[in-house]
Amino acid sequence: MDEQYTSERITVPPAFEELFTYLYHAANAGPEPIEKTFVPSFQTILVFSFGTTVSLTTAQQNTLTCNTCMVIGPVKQSFFYTLPPGADILVANFKEDAFYRFFGQAIVLAVHPDELLKENCFTELWQTLKNIPDTASRIQYILQFCEPYIKERNLLSERLAALTGNNDLLNPVKIIARETQQSERAVQMKQKAQFGYSVKEITRYQRFLKAIHLVQQQLVQGQKIDWFEIIHDCGYYDQSQLIHDFKHYLHLSPTRFVQFQQDICIATPG
Repeated sequence: MDEQYTSERITVPPAFEELFTYLYHAANAGPEPIEKTFVPSFQTILVFSFGTTVSLTTAQQNTLTCNTCMVIGPVKQSFFYTLPPGADILVANFKEDAFYRFFGQAIVLAVHPDELLKENCFTELWQTLKNIPDTASRIQYILQFCEPYIKERNLLSERLAALTGNNDLLNPVKIIARETQQSERAVQMKQKAQFGYSVKEITRYQRFLKAIHLVQQQLVQGQKIDWFEIIHDCGYYDQSQLIHDFKHYLHLSPTRFVQFQQDICIATPG
């Protein structure tokens, strides 16, 4: 399996760290399909498929297929994806408001990017990338392609990005509203429009992601999972609240997550 399945995260140059958390490449050279679960990242992702058609299935059992490129997100719940034999995908993970700065909107479900721009530029980009033989050169071309189109981040978005998810702050929206002399409602609406999620949503998710990483850390160290320690360290009220978040984001109980965590792909959020 290790020889037939390629999976790697590629960091971006410092000049692009404000736009992408990383890029992800996966390919299946084996005879059997490979199934994975993608943990929600609250990022919008752009998927390029250069091999056989890749399928994605939501928790509601809706199946999508991708044979060229597709935009998905912001990803707020897990989905399942299948890499059939011959699959070859490259995924760009947009960070925070970077997708908005590129496309002028933040909230999409799953569409071909040309539908957002009303042009065929991404179809042409996909065709060019398909003819490039190696992943590193494809990534370099993508970065060069997107650079001229990224708009400057406005001051409100920059402040939201800096404060969002800071668990030491009781209400970052209130702080920003006071600093910018706007209503809290106005700040909330701008965050939703530019990031695709609210402060409350991302704060809850980052608490859950911390729990995930603590579980994995204990597994790597060969320890028995101390769920009560995780509940305490992550700020959960009790075990039932932790279980509720696992089922909300992954549709799995904590115990089932431990059993299947090797088949789960976790993206670090912006």
